[in-house]
Amino acid sequence: MERYREMEWLNFVATEIHKQLGALFNPRMTPEMKQVQLGVIERRLNALEQMLGTRPYAMGERFSIVDAYLFAILNWTGKLNVDLAKWPRAKALYDRVHARPRVQEAMKAEGLLK
Repeated sequence: MERYREMEWLNFVATEIHKQLGALFNPRMTPEMKQVQLGVIERRLNALEQMLGTRPYAMGERFSIVDAYLFAILNWTGKLNVDLAKWPRAKALYDRVHARPRVQEAMKAEGLLK
């Protein structure tokens, strides 16, 4: 059953978070379209906030591929000026993953941290 929950999470992140935030990178997006898209993103992050509940990670107590994927996508919010403060559970998960030594190492190797 855990495998199916993980697949469910991965599909949610791919279709509801990744796809919606990724759309903001479109250089042809008008300011009006951007406002509509930000409304969609807000609804998706509201859903994410509820889905996370009080667990430290998406799947529960352990770090999984879901958290790694979600972290990578939520990392875009800084560049896209989407403030995660409105979603404290999502922000806490982001911060928790960001603090992992291997994540720090990978981000430094990719030039994402100094």
